Amino acid sequence: MIDILAISGSLRAASTNSALLAALAANAPSDCRVAVYDGLGLLPIFNPDDEGDRTPREAARLIEAVTGADGVIVSCPEYAHGVPGGMKNALDWLVSRDAAVGKPAMLVHASARSLYARAALAEIMRTMSFAMYEETALEIALLGKKPLEMENILAEPTNVLAMRNAVSAFAEFIAAR
Repeated sequence: MIDILAISGSLRAASTNSALLAALAANAPSDCRVAVYDGLGLLPIFNPDDEGDRTPREAARLIEAVTGADGVIVSCPEYAHGVPGGMKNALDWLVSRDAAVGKPAMLVHASARSLYARAALAEIMRTMSFAMYEETALEIALLGKKPLEMENILAEPTNVLAMRNAVSAFAEFIAAR
């Protein structure tokens, strides 16, 4: 069984990125378990003085989740041509740890408009030594959709197959490392 941690860079209740990750988890191949991290909004602002024995509980939970996962999938919105602060803050908690080093990671997208954030996030994660899987891009356009519309789009057979294939390809990448 391949364990994958999915992290949404959005805190919105009706987040398209979170909906995409929930659908990925629900449609994962039988040899993969996708767990969605739900603590992004609970993370305190990163402060290097709070590392080590002083690491806050939620930051420790994130670090443990990333460390224990075989791979990480991130879906992130773009704010003002950049990575949202909450997502960057989560990554900052991982910078001085070994959790990211060599950890397979894949970006998936709920909008075709997040090109700047995609590039910035990939650069940040490569700099942190994540092993970025960039062969199969999964993008399902959900921007501007209401929850029921998102649910219907994500349930379309072609999208279910695309999600399953993307996770399968990522799992193969993880297994080959």
